[in-house]
Formats: sequence, C-alpha cells, structure tokens
Amino acid sequence: MNILSKEKSISQILMAKNKNKVEILFEDESIVVVNKPAGVLSIPDRFKPELPNLKNLLLQDREVIIPVHRLDKFTSGIIIFAKTPEAHRDLSNQWQGKKVDKTYLAFVQGIPNNETGSIDKPIASDPSRPGKMKINRNGKQAVSHYKVLEVYQDIALVEVKIETGRTHQIRVHLRSIGHPLLVDKDYAKKEAWYLSSFKGKKFSKGKAEEERPLLSRLSLHAKTLVFKNPSTQEEQVLTAEFPKDLRALSKQLEKWNKK
Repeated sequence: MNILSKEKSISQILMAKNKNKVEILFEDESIVVVNKPAGVLSIPDRFKPELPNLKNLLLQDREVIIPVHRLDKFTSGIIIFAKTPEAHRDLSNQWQGKKVDKTYLAFVQGIPNNETGSIDKPIASDPSRPGKMKINRNGKQAVSHYKVLEVYQDIALVEVKIETGRTHQIRVHLRSIGHPLLVDKDYAKKEAWYLSSFKGKKFSKGKAEEERPLLSRLSLHAKTLVFKNPSTQEEQVLTAEFPKDLRALSKQLEKWNKK
C-alpha cells in the first residue's frame, strides 16, 4: 500500500469510528462547536477533496456548514463552524479583530527557563520545505504567550494563548525557543513517543512483540475558545477536554514523575 492510499484508509477508519460519535460541545441555530479528533481533517483537502473531513461529516445532517477557522489534521480539540452566512461574517470579524481568546495545551521537550513568556516572531513559508513554515523577519507578525502548567522531569505541559493565527504558529514558535512539541515529525523530528522512553532499561516486551507508540500524533490540543455567540452577542466560553491518547500520556508522565 502506498503512502497516499494508506493515509486515505487510516482517515476513513477514523471517520467511520467517529461517525455519530464526534463530540458536539455546543450547537444552536447559528453555530456548531466540536471537539475534533486528531487525524481528521477540519475541511476538505484542496488536492484530495474526497478525503474524509469534519466539515462533510457535519453536513450529513445539517444544511449549511461554513468553516470559521481550522486545526491541523493531527491536532485535537475545539473547533467552531458557522451554520449561516451571517454567523460566519460575525465570527470572522471577531477573529480578524483579535476578539477571540484561543488557548491550547502542548506537551513539549525540555523545561522552559521562565514559567511564563511571550514569543513575538514573524512567520513565513519555508521555501526549502513546501508546506512548512519558519521564523523569518520578513514574515507575518505572530504572537504567542505561554505558561508552564506541569513539569515532568525533562518534559513540560504548557498552556499557549495565541493573538494571531498563522499556519503552524505554535509549533514553529515553541521550536524557536528550544522547546518543540514532544511529538512533531515536521518541527521536532519525532513521529511518536513510546512507553520505553519513560522506563528505559526497565521496559520489557515479548521477543516477537513490537512496541506500540503511546502517542503517534502532534502533542497539541486546542483547549478553550472564548467568543461572542453570534445569536445572543453574549460571551461564550467552551472547553474541549483531552482525548483518550493525551489522557494516557498525561497519566504515564505523572507516574514517571513520582519515581
């Protein structure tokens, strides 16, 4: 099986598993807010529109679904879609006016020297790596604020709030300060994290048994959105809890910390 067909089959499996099981965090006549599973596209792929995606899944039982923002395919967490053009216009104005509070949680390599900090570094496309981004003084302004929430020996859980929404912003910014995501094949050169990483020589498995990764996608989760509901114009705070894989990682890190 080639890489493209493998990607498609994995995506189809994920969508089949999540069909009618996608967690709807909130829905009214103007918006629907979802806890997106990692591995599922937010919107149709430009070159392969037939690949399963969250927008088309929601359209199965809704007349209109208009993307307001997006999450990387392998990022989990909160994402909002408009159900009317008016709601989309309202939310787009909020995003452009930086009136939406967006909070992410990230497991990173190493412990930042400062418990809190801001990263104000412009980001641009990386011409040497199509589809990837890099810090570039001629790029677009990008601002992220972080706070260390937990420390697990040489791994940290950080909260990141972003003022701007550049492509791969959090991933690029965290890498720029020497603390890339724990799992990120593009910016950290780590495609997975294994239990043996915690246990070292104490880890054992059968001779014929292949170790399965504890986490094999971006260690990044969109946690919270604060915005004004287009229907009521009242502030709304919505939160997406960790999915199963990040809960498992967190538990193992806590156990590791106690030793």
